[in-house]
Amino acid sequence: MAQRIPQEVIDEVRSKTNIVEVVGQYVQLKKAGKNYSGLCPFHEEKTPSFSVAEDKQMFYCFGCGKGGNVFTFLQELEGLNFPEAVKRVADLEQIPLAFEIRSEPVSEVSSQQRQLLALHERVRDLYHHILMNTKVGEEALNYLHERGLNDELIEEFNIGFAPNERGFLVQVCQQDKIETAVMENSGLFVQREDGSFNDRFYQRVMFPLNDPRGRTVGFSGRLLVSKDFSGENQPKYLNSPETELFNKRQVLFNFDKARNEIRKQGEAILFEGFMDVLAAWQAGIKIGLASMGTSLTEQQIRAIERLTSHVILAYDGDSAGLTATERALRLLTDHSRLQLSAVTIPEKLDPDEYLRKYGAEELRNLLQHGRQTPFVFKMNYLEKGLNLENENDRLIYLNELVDELVKVQSPMEQDLYLGQLSERFDITREGLKQQLKQARRSQRSERREQRQVIDTTAPVPQKSSLSIVEKAERMLLYRGMNERSVRERLVQDEVQFVHDQYQELLLHLDSYMMVHDQFVLADFLNYLQEDSMKRLIIEISVLQMSEDSTEEEIYDLMQVISQAGIADEIKKRQKEQLEARKAGNQQRELELTIQIIELTKRLKQAEM
Repeated sequence: MAQRIPQEVIDEVRSKTNIVEVVGQYVQLKKAGKNYSGLCPFHEEKTPSFSVAEDKQMFYCFGCGKGGNVFTFLQELEGLNFPEAVKRVADLEQIPLAFEIRSEPVSEVSSQQRQLLALHERVRDLYHHILMNTKVGEEALNYLHERGLNDELIEEFNIGFAPNERGFLVQVCQQDKIETAVMENSGLFVQREDGSFNDRFYQRVMFPLNDPRGRTVGFSGRLLVSKDFSGENQPKYLNSPETELFNKRQVLFNFDKARNEIRKQGEAILFEGFMDVLAAWQAGIKIGLASMGTSLTEQQIRAIERLTSHVILAYDGDSAGLTATERALRLLTDHSRLQLSAVTIPEKLDPDEYLRKYGAEELRNLLQHGRQTPFVFKMNYLEKGLNLENENDRLIYLNELVDELVKVQSPMEQDLYLGQLSERFDITREGLKQQLKQARRSQRSERREQRQVIDTTAPVPQKSSLSIVEKAERMLLYRGMNERSVRERLVQDEVQFVHDQYQELLLHLDSYMMVHDQFVLADFLNYLQEDSMKRLIIEISVLQMSEDSTEEEIYDLMQVISQAGIADEIKKRQKEQLEARKAGNQQRELELTIQIIELTKRLKQAEM
């Protein structure tokens, strides 16, 4: 069972927390009227439909329908139970708690995850200790010092060393009595045919890979070649395999540490490798990220989008790095919300090499003032391998540039580049504009064809529309939530809703108000036990209605419900009347006829 937390502790954490500040650490929020909006962290979307209401202390996504208070947000996003969510909010907001909240497993799956996390943290600390405090780690530590990393940085990132012994970690786990299933699922070992284990990582400098919460979920090991170990046929970098904890398509190196700084500065820098991120950090640039040695994935891009709309690519300056930059720009351009820049490192160096050669200040200057727009980068990149003195190569180059120019959103920027191309290649601006229009029409046609394929192969399910009666029930409950007089009237007049879920919600609302001085939506969500009730109250709370009700509005809404209730009663009596007729029960049939007549009169009076 999950731990019971005193209500006063829950109230204290909730009252001292602003949901905008907490959600803002996971989602890039922008002011939209009186609320804040951003991309939903619970489903894929390109247009923001996720809203956070500061006055109500709740969130809601109009796309996927998820919503709730600050505790619900962390439960949904990080898979926490309620006590863990309360503790997590308190930690994020630095709220001291007089009550100790223990983390307890809520299922067999989460229990195994906790064991895997504990094992990864144990291994991380062990590798780090070997690097910093043992003779075995001296050579690896010297290597890192030669690469320009100081001890403070090594401590900050918990960098370690896996010794050249295939059974080292196996012995540690056996001493700690780690279960075989945990070892098997950790990705830290290679299992032989006889069922025994070998260490996956050996003779490698170890970089812990963390999830957004800063928990170590995997490792990347950099081979350390020495006079005693040539490393022949060994990959330079070796990452943890896919496990229950680690998914390389989702993880970004340094995301957990850089997240708040990225949000503060409003931009992120993407590097190719871990050493580049570390070099930038040591130079005072703490907004660097790196993928797991592969191309960027949609999951990684969405994680970045939730933090910032400005991304700078600073990949290696060699040919492979430039190709990777072009590929990343092509992928990122599909995300129209992102403002993109690219930095080309001079002399075919990578950022780490540039730092060691020219120093921290020069690296900072390059990353700040050496930024190119995507189009300028493409101008330089597409020129590689072409002889622009050759007419055929020149036409190929211009056609590719015009296709790229279509993607430039700013008319002023487009006009600037048209002028540059016209002057450089002695072509009329009008001719280039005509070519641009043609390229734009061609791309629109391609997009239309793609949309038609999507429309015919993957129809989007439509949300069922609400009846007039159900809309009236929701509107009345909205008023009841926000206006004491309406709430008391609904209870005193014993209003009977047509749909049972709204009647149940009214009962919950009345019960809640018996022990609370005022209605607080964020607290009421904690009060409700059933998820269906929570979803319903959230959907009702985001209705667009005027600030205050009128007597006429409340009367009309109650009439709609009353009429619907009478109509249902008539249908019910008519069905019973038909059954009585079939059974030959004339007395019962007559009684029901009289009831139907009376109900019909009431319905007509209600409609007047």
